[in-house]
Amino acid sequence: MNKRLFKILEIAGILVIYLIAVLLHFVYDLTNGSVLAILFGSVNESVWEHIKIFCVGFVFWAIIELLIIKPPFKKYVVAKTISLYFLSLCIPAFFYAYNLFTSGPVLILDILSSLAFLALAQYISYKLTVNENSIADYFCVALMLLMLYFVMFFSFTVFPPKVDLFKDPLTGMYGIIDDDIDIGAVFLDKS
Repeated sequence: MNKRLFKILEIAGILVIYLIAVLLHFVYDLTNGSVLAILFGSVNESVWEHIKIFCVGFVFWAIIELLIIKPPFKKYVVAKTISLYFLSLCIPAFFYAYNLFTSGPVLILDILSSLAFLALAQYISYKLTVNENSIADYFCVALMLLMLYFVMFFSFTVFPPKVDLFKDPLTGMYGIIDDDIDIGAVFLDKS
């Protein structure tokens, strides 16, 4: 495996993954709610849907890297799984933590923190893959965690649990929101 090329791809991945996430943020509306957009794009403004679009880009880029650099497969899967969970936990943890001190979401803070956690996730996966360690021993556990992630990933958009992580802050609704919803009326109902 070419470590220098891998490092370049991990750094480039920060921008590529971010751009994929931006595209996936709007793909549901652009495709009039296609099934693929429901599975991979953001169907509302909930924190979960924002995690999802970053993680789709992360997995897509991980597959591209795998095909280009051909790293030790088991070690790479473990490293990317750890990084995927790191990214998925840090984005909402930071969002809810800073919201304790603000009157609501701050867009620039959301953008910068997402980029920072994405960069950290890429760094973690790089270090775990190139270092002399025996994380390949955890391949079966990582594979099970990865499968669990995909089950959650594909289920929670369509069948979201009724907790704040999945709640659209604009409508107070969960999951796929009908286009005919009068957001103003929903907002007024909350007060």
